[in-house]
Amino acid sequence: MIVAANFKTNLTRLETGEYLGELEGMLPKLEGVEVRVFPASSSLVPHKGQAVVGAQNAYPAKSGAFTGEIGLVHLEEFGIETILVGHSERRHVLHESQVDIAKKFDFFKENGFEIIYCIGEPLSVKEQGLDATLAYLQTQLEGIDLSYAKLVVAYEPVWAIGSGLTPTLEEIETIHDALKRIAGVKLLYGGSVKTDNAKAIMELPSVDGVLVGSGALKVENFFSMINDAITIKKG
Repeated sequence: MIVAANFKTNLTRLETGEYLGELEGMLPKLEGVEVRVFPASSSLVPHKGQAVVGAQNAYPAKSGAFTGEIGLVHLEEFGIETILVGHSERRHVLHESQVDIAKKFDFFKENGFEIIYCIGEPLSVKEQGLDATLAYLQTQLEGIDLSYAKLVVAYEPVWAIGSGLTPTLEEIETIHDALKRIAGVKLLYGGSVKTDNAKAIMELPSVDGVLVGSGALKVENFFSMINDAITIKKG
């Protein structure tokens, strides 16, 4: 089970360091549960503990003339070896194309990163039904090596992110079950995950964890979700 927190454009470096210190003090010895924390780029901090710090984004180059970006050399400085790729806000707000995303995936795959690769459909696609949704999600897997051993896919319906809306448990399981057959990798659910629904989502047979946004900004809430994951036993 993987429980991951995406801080997005929140928490300063000082606040992130305090958060990680507090979180590590809460965590029991973890068995069967992996914790990931993705701070903003300017809030990356060196960290050793049970929680693994990753990058929300980076440019697919070691370094170079890419104003406003960070590269591999910056991630190496902090010992970062895990990254989010393809998040819906990168796709829909910052207009990264599937070609751009696949290029980024390939670069970080070549450098041995754990990649949490995000896919998800907008409301206009969801309203067309399951077949249209799955077809849309498959376009977001084009150019992605699904056999990569360090690949984790996070399904985040765009219409649920930050909206307070969440698919029904049945809808989540249906999509995850279909994606298991397509991708055959660990699958996380993201999109308005909160303390009051995280456990029920993680208990679904085809769900291997959660990617949490604003619901994880308070360390006690994130720890509550980790604790829920610890209690879940799957065959």
